[in-house]
Amino acid sequence: AAAGLSYVGGYVINTYKSYDNFLQDKYALLPAVIIICVAVVMFIIGLIGCCATFRESRVGLGLFLAIILVIFIAEVSAFVLGFVYREKVKTDVQGTMHSVFEKYDGKNTESTVVDYLQEQLHCCGVKNYSDWTTTQWFNSTSNNSVPLSCCRQDMKNCTGRLDQPQEL
Repeated sequence: AAAGLSYVGGYVINTYKSYDNFLQDKYALLPAVIIICVAVVMFIIGLIGCCATFRESRVGLGLFLAIILVIFIAEVSAFVLGFVYREKVKTDVQGTMHSVFEKYDGKNTESTVVDYLQEQLHCCGVKNYSDWTTTQWFNSTSNNSVPLSCCRQDMKNCTGRLDQPQEL
């Protein structure tokens, strides 16, 4: 379990590099760091549990049980906090994404990241393609279309025009 958590934490940190323009808050890496720390702690606790079992130590097994109960309480607390603050996180991420979409011009670094995100996640805009109608890029191009990264991958002749939403 500790090795699996270490892999997940490392994967999240590695993936963060692709989306760091959307997650401008460096605290976005905090969950990944916590996952890696939990993995290390789980390894140590597992080692204590194994040693206590092999030695048949009542004190060691009691300590192992106490640690497992503390971890269970921490997990329940984390779940409750995640449930309570889920809307705040959603609002913060959407606000950051809207600001990145506002900087889109088709050439800068933010534009590359937006195109990459839309192609990888098969999406268009923050909520849908209509989000593009309020951006500077949409108003400056005056061709009533969204970036080509919004096009469905199975559509070969997609132009990104809003009068053909089935292609987006």
